[in-house]
Amino acid sequence: MTQGQGSTVDEVLRRSARRTPARVAIEYGDRTWTYEELDDAVSRAASVLLGQGLAPGDRVGAYGHNSDAYLIAFLACARAGLVHVPVNQNLTGDDLAYLVGQSGSALVLADPDLAGRLADGVRTLPLRDAEDSLLAQLPTASVYDGPEPRTEDLVQLLYTSGTTALPKGAMMSHRSLVHEYLSAIAALDLSAGDRPAHSLPLYHSAQMHVFLLPYLAVGATNVILDAPDGDRLFELIEAGRVDSLFAPPTVWIGLANRPDFATRDLSGLRKAYYGASIMPVPVLERLRERLPKLGFYNCFGQSEIGPLSMVLAPSEHKGRMDSCGRPVLFVDARVVDEDGKDVPDGTSGEIVYRSPQLCDGYWDKPEETAAAFRDGWFRSGDLAVRDAHGYYTIVDRVKDVINSGGVLVASRQVEDALYTHDSVAEVAVVGLPDERWIEAVTAVVVPRGEVSEAELIEHAREQLPHFKAPKRVVFVTELPRNASGKILKRELRDRFTDQP
Repeated sequence: MTQGQGSTVDEVLRRSARRTPARVAIEYGDRTWTYEELDDAVSRAASVLLGQGLAPGDRVGAYGHNSDAYLIAFLACARAGLVHVPVNQNLTGDDLAYLVGQSGSALVLADPDLAGRLADGVRTLPLRDAEDSLLAQLPTASVYDGPEPRTEDLVQLLYTSGTTALPKGAMMSHRSLVHEYLSAIAALDLSAGDRPAHSLPLYHSAQMHVFLLPYLAVGATNVILDAPDGDRLFELIEAGRVDSLFAPPTVWIGLANRPDFATRDLSGLRKAYYGASIMPVPVLERLRERLPKLGFYNCFGQSEIGPLSMVLAPSEHKGRMDSCGRPVLFVDARVVDEDGKDVPDGTSGEIVYRSPQLCDGYWDKPEETAAAFRDGWFRSGDLAVRDAHGYYTIVDRVKDVINSGGVLVASRQVEDALYTHDSVAEVAVVGLPDERWIEAVTAVVVPRGEVSEAELIEHAREQLPHFKAPKRVVFVTELPRNASGKILKRELRDRFTDQP
């Protein structure tokens, strides 16, 4: 193999395999892989992929559930110089066809139960659970011995969540992701002695790039789960097999709402990471009260930056529970006005970034790229306030701020107020068109027990100025989310606009 500089995604694994070859790297179901075995499997999988007639730079879709095979396929793409395209396993129809078509994927690695959703003519290879699958071919495949990719080569098209528009493929290079792995290791205190569970979808950047790959870099033993199942997670924690867990607020809320949350022995959990969407402060306070020795880390960022950009460490929570922390090792951030000029500390503005972690733009979308990257800085779309100590607090997404009677209202502030009511299990606040108010502050609530619209409005008014309190409360059984746990407020606005 032609040796490069080693600053590539696959070399992260190769270094750990050289350092601790016999240590268990991955546990999935009844299969385990040592670092040496995993590295060998990645090289063999790279040969299988190139044997499909692919060439470096070709895009390869990955349409599968969590598994060891999914991880091996990603690292094999990286080693072979292919561009991995993770696809949400819940996508179907036009949404699925859009991602496969827009990325120009020459091959889609698909779990057999999902392959039938792909359009006719899409070339596929099973990831696992089939005689000709990528996983099944590894024992007889040759070990890849071709040239290494360059650090500036693309390794992944990381599609944005698409909560407000069609997803865009952020072009991630080896350089971008390796820098992000180093930032994650430093900011999140990741170490070889940790025992992390990876239960969120691996197609999503947070689980794959903030946790699984950085943990492989430090040589930890990683447990991959099919899904964030509370029963299984509690069993692993009580058995001492897991002491580190990342989950979005929706999963932490679900765990906290379980009847056995107060009685299970969760003392073995040492590190708790949350992110992907804003954690309601009242929920975080309940979790910290129940597990006072557990270290909570707020992980903030977005797909385009790998995705970690800021972290609030356990020691930093006191007095700033609503903060997302300070920029990580390789990220420079500012808060600016619409013209890109810095605003004073304590003033709301848009976060902009400059970092080697940033993507190289959006795949085949030059106009969107030009709009996002201006004057050497990336416009995040997040509204935030920075304090005098360099800590950032997210106010809202630019597109989610509500214009109520000409006054701007941050949906997060209203949500936090409603979360303090015992009968609110979950809530999302949106602005709906209104002749009088321009946009009426509207709370969409998943109730826990009996509660009325009038009671919740009055509860909000006790904590907020009246103009910020909801004009209307709508009750639903669940909130629409993407697979990473982000609430799809666009769907709520579409669903309840013009409804009486």
